[in-house]
Amino acid sequence: MKGYEEIFRQIGIRIAYYRKLRGYTQEVFSEMLGVSTSYYSQIEAAGCYKPISLRTLFRIAEALEVEPYKLLMRD
Repeated sequence: MKGYEEIFRQIGIRIAYYRKLRGYTQEVFSEMLGVSTSYYSQIEAAGCYKPISLRTLFRIAEALEVEPYKLLMRD
C-alpha cells in the first residue's frame, strides 16, 4: 500500500484520540469490537500502517459514537 502510509497513520491517531476521549483502553476497546488486542494495537500504531476494511472502520466509529468521516478527515 505504498503511498498510503501517512493516511493510515492519521486514521490510527484519530481512532486513538476518540478511544482515549471515551476512556477505553486498547484491551477493552478491542474486546468491544471483537478483535484481538494485537490486531487493534496495529491499527493505532504510528509505525505500523495497518490497512482496515470499511466494515471495521464503521464498527470502530459506531463504538466510539462518532461519524466515520471524522476518522477519515485529513490534516
